[in-house]
Amino acid sequence: MSKKRSTKALGRGLDAILTSPETDITAGDISGNFVAGAIAEIDLKKIEINPFQPRSDFDEMLLRELSESIKSQGVIQPVTVRKMGYDKYQLISGERRLRASKMAGLEKIPAYIRVADDEQMLEMALIENIHRKDLNAIEVAISYKRLQEELNLTQEKLSEKIGKNRSTITNFLRLLKLPPTIQVALRDELISMGHARALLPLENKKTQKKILKEIIDKGLSVRQVESMVREILHPQPKPEKEPVIDIPDEYRRVSDELSKLLGTKVNFRRNNKGKGNLVINFKNDDDLERILKILNK
Repeated sequence: MSKKRSTKALGRGLDAILTSPETDITAGDISGNFVAGAIAEIDLKKIEINPFQPRSDFDEMLLRELSESIKSQGVIQPVTVRKMGYDKYQLISGERRLRASKMAGLEKIPAYIRVADDEQMLEMALIENIHRKDLNAIEVAISYKRLQEELNLTQEKLSEKIGKNRSTITNFLRLLKLPPTIQVALRDELISMGHARALLPLENKKTQKKILKEIIDKGLSVRQVESMVREILHPQPKPEKEPVIDIPDEYRRVSDELSKLLGTKVNFRRNNKGKGNLVINFKNDDDLERILKILNK
């Protein structure tokens, strides 16, 4: 479409449309033409941080690595921003790229420009965040929780919106019921999500923290933790000890006399009814033959 036809279709000067504070959502593409929704090179100073950003923890070393990559190769994946007014933008997604670009000393960054209200802004930021591969389990859980609460979604609707199984969402949300100490350990990758889930059935917070310490100190596997939790929740009854039998004095000497006679240890047991057993110990086959010869006499 030519510039002349575009102007006629829009009904007013194209330059006026492109620079209007209300409708300035266009950008220049590589051919130099202005195309609505294309990628723009935006001054970093004109982009404000997204207040709905669910992620607050950024690894400094990884940021520096990304910064070095940006210095040599530039920003490969554009960030996404929304129009806030004339020449003013707010970040929707890509805060890590934005931070690394500032660290690299860049003045501008490629960006997709979108128009969104606050609810759409939050939704886009959270959903974009959820699908990142480098998020820890707690960050994902918080994102699910915010989407559910702030957009008033049931778990079923949330499942449909983000394309995740409902059971997956439930498992993540349950992590937020754990004590802060365990959530921090999971966030900092001191334990895995499997470890954290294994601790969920325990209601006693002190017991959860005690097992957490053992996981970290002893490097317990998820299976070991599951086993510990099962034993706490469903303790196995201890086998009853046999009652102590008071052996009459005349029988107390039996084991000693037989031990001396046979030259080996002899265990003697007897119950109140007079029933019992003798256990004669031997070291090897030769020792057994020796004992048998003595008994044969």
